[in-house]
Amino acid sequence: MAVSNRLETPMGIVTPARLVAVTLMCAAGLLGAIVFGMAVGSSGTDFTAVFRSLQGKKALEATQWTILWRLRWPRVLMAMETGAALALGGLVFQALLRNPLAEPYILGTSGGAAVGAILGILMGLSPFPGVGAAAFASSALSLALVVLLASGRAGLRREALLLSGVMVNAFCGALILFFVSTTQDARLHTILFWLMGDLSRADMAVVWRLGAVLAVCAVILFAMARPMNVMLMGRDVAKSLGVSVTWMRLFLLGVTTVMVSAAVCATGLLGFVGLAVPHGLRLLFGPDHRVLVPACFLGGGAYLIGCDALARWIPQHGEMPAGVVTALIGAPLFIVLLRRATR
Repeated sequence: MAVSNRLETPMGIVTPARLVAVTLMCAAGLLGAIVFGMAVGSSGTDFTAVFRSLQGKKALEATQWTILWRLRWPRVLMAMETGAALALGGLVFQALLRNPLAEPYILGTSGGAAVGAILGILMGLSPFPGVGAAAFASSALSLALVVLLASGRAGLRREALLLSGVMVNAFCGALILFFVSTTQDARLHTILFWLMGDLSRADMAVVWRLGAVLAVCAVILFAMARPMNVMLMGRDVAKSLGVSVTWMRLFLLGVTTVMVSAAVCATGLLGFVGLAVPHGLRLLFGPDHRVLVPACFLGGGAYLIGCDALARWIPQHGEMPAGVVTALIGAPLFIVLLRRATR
């Protein structure tokens, strides 16, 4: 096969056929998750109703049609977009920091966005762009603080980075609790559910806004997949290959912070999605980011749709926030990775 038909990096060869095969595989998983997310719930609809709805509105009762396409469809789309954003955020953090434990929630980026969003809510700012801008500013500030605390003469230290992220995340958590404890009006209930990762208030206006941000950021990250591959080989190697490491890190961290803060602003705190999805897909498909970027986009969406469906299906009465399920899955995985890293 001619070299021009291959996508080559120093880490190996990715053929277009393999890229298409992985993308189709992940897309099939996402499609299955969408059907599952549409069918699961406490209202009496099931897989049969989902497939019958494809025949048109007349094939279903009006109530079932409303539940499927007015309530669950925006929720499934919101979960898909948020899962994709958080998974891509974790992938970029792990590549730039060369640390498999790095992800937006653990490094305090999500917590910083939550602090900004809550401040925006309490100040009475508009959801867009007021609360979104506050979430982005606070998220960028928390990430800058983590990097500053972990920086030394030899550059970023992995252990210090993790500890700094935990400290900043704890500080953000304390600020959130302070704001919650001093809020006495009806906004308290909304903030508490939002903090646990609430997808039940999804609406199409937010879906369109988050989708636009995610689409732009995902295209940029796919275009930057080759430099991210090079940076995995170390700062000196990347410099020798013509990559401006400092500017590349700042640019990718900026893109990721915009994407993650937009997702957190829309749905609240959903921990460990950026850890579980990139790690699992890296084990399946290897470390090449030209494959991992589309795989995380599709796989992250499928993962969070599945977690949200489980959050509705497991309780006998009502439902739990999706953040409970992502934490129950992600926290044990984090412990396993931490033990491997410290051996």
